[in-house]
Amino acid sequence: MPEAPNNRCDDYILSENNKKSLQFIEDVTSNPDDVQLRVLSDILTQNASVEYLHRHGLSGQTDRDTFKKLVPVITYDDLHPDITRIANGDKSPILSSHPISEFLTSSGTSGGERKLMPTIEAELGRRSMLYSLLMPVMSQFVPGLDKGKGMYFLFIKSESKTPGGLLARPVLTSYYKSNHFKERPYDPYTNYTSPNETILCQDSFQSMYSQMLCGLCLNQEVLRVGAVFASGFIRAIRFLEKHWSDLCNDIRTGTVNPEITDPRVKEAVLRVLKPNPALAEFIERECSKNAWQGIITRIWPNTKYVDVIVTGTMSQYIPTLDYYSNGLPIVCTMYASSECYFGVNLNPLCKPSEVAYTIIPTMAYFEFLPVGANDQDQEPKPIDLSEVKLGQDYELVVTTYAGLYRYRVGDLLRVAGFKNKAPQFSFICRKNVALSIDSDKTDEVELHQAIEKASSHLVPLDASLVEYTSFADTTTIPGHYVIFWELCVKSSSTHVPPSVLEDCCITIEESLNSVYRQCRASDKSIGPLEIRLVEPGTFDKLMDYAISLGASINQYKTPRCVKFAPIIELLNSLVVSKYFSPKCPKWVPGHKQWNNMN
Repeated sequence: MPEAPNNRCDDYILSENNKKSLQFIEDVTSNPDDVQLRVLSDILTQNASVEYLHRHGLSGQTDRDTFKKLVPVITYDDLHPDITRIANGDKSPILSSHPISEFLTSSGTSGGERKLMPTIEAELGRRSMLYSLLMPVMSQFVPGLDKGKGMYFLFIKSESKTPGGLLARPVLTSYYKSNHFKERPYDPYTNYTSPNETILCQDSFQSMYSQMLCGLCLNQEVLRVGAVFASGFIRAIRFLEKHWSDLCNDIRTGTVNPEITDPRVKEAVLRVLKPNPALAEFIERECSKNAWQGIITRIWPNTKYVDVIVTGTMSQYIPTLDYYSNGLPIVCTMYASSECYFGVNLNPLCKPSEVAYTIIPTMAYFEFLPVGANDQDQEPKPIDLSEVKLGQDYELVVTTYAGLYRYRVGDLLRVAGFKNKAPQFSFICRKNVALSIDSDKTDEVELHQAIEKASSHLVPLDASLVEYTSFADTTTIPGHYVIFWELCVKSSSTHVPPSVLEDCCITIEESLNSVYRQCRASDKSIGPLEIRLVEPGTFDKLMDYAISLGASINQYKTPRCVKFAPIIELLNSLVVSKYFSPKCPKWVPGHKQWNNMN
């Protein structure tokens, strides 16, 4: 991390830069369709000679109508043969006229399959541009952020190479290792407590320890805290719970824990770390208290908000974040994936349930597949950014500069509003993360809502649900849903009776869709739902296991449905008790709204 210069960044220049960024957002959202037409024309002009477009009959045309007529909407499976050729070393212009610089690996828990997304060098500039919009937007709501630092826990993972020699790594690892990040000029908005060396350390323990140590040393300067996902930030706080004694010793003596063996990391930390017995005593006093409620504002008293993703299934971490932060605003700033960076949240202090991302139309060419169309006989046709309707759900389709053409990302979005003429979307879920035994299809959001409702039975017992995942157990006949629960019981004398957990089982079943309930109650094609309680720390072990297999700590999300046998074996080895639904859920023929009319 470059050291901040002695002369502070001129406030006037910073203000002017902010104005330019905000004006850019105004401009591109005022005429998004015109911008989208230019983007599509640019993409097709740059890639006019590529094999993929020629294969589908496009020979230099750049207009939207011809593109949509000739080029099909595809999934990763359709693209896989071309990806394999590139990965094996074919350097011909298969997808892009620009050389594929590397592959970006998708999250290991997005749909259960690690995919390779092609990218080109110029995409780093586009990602950096989107990052540059975040703090000008934020500064409208929280002034003075340029006067301190951000404590962000950022990590890389080890990268691999394809048979053809191309790097394959997560998008954030690619960005953090790029000169766009490592050699960025001083900017008060990217002035972090973590030196670059601590972020770029591949040893996850040394990276976390050194980043936490620097964050503690600079506690009075921290104005915002965060990580990529809420789960990652909570993992950092739990790391502090476990290692605060060693960290305090380092701060007291001005020396670095001998477990930090990377010389570059140690040297970077020593530029920040100075003997400070008073600070060590203060942190020691706060961390040794029984209750950790408000620990963030207690140790980092000037923190104004927590910057993490809490949309989708990450929403389950909101109560824990509120507990640790004393209810600080939780901010979701941007929407991005390995395929493309999409948009920004223009109202960052909104409630997490109201987060909506404004698509920035210069990033790629965007289309939207209507979800739940009435005509079941025909596949719905994608519509353009300017054609989406308020309140409707869509699956995102992208055409990128790097060689994805009408690619189904798999994200389901709902139109929540508009910024000028550009739509704002709330993230619903990643498509096709589902449980299924028979004709039933239970998606991630429905499962989460059912479990959230069931876990309310625990509240009177002063217990709470820490984490969960599930799998469709087809080893029994009939098959049934299995939910792994890790509980937090606040008092050692508290016992959760089996009857309460059985009530949780039936509450989940009653909350699921009518197809599931029909299969259970009428068709008998699904067995009683089962909750398996696992021992404390199980889901930390699950995360450690995923990271050992190559998952990125930045992108890791607890999988809501697991299919990989070793993961199921790991979870089963940590089960302490099992409970089944005591009866069938209620079900009657017909739609609920029809029955309500009778």
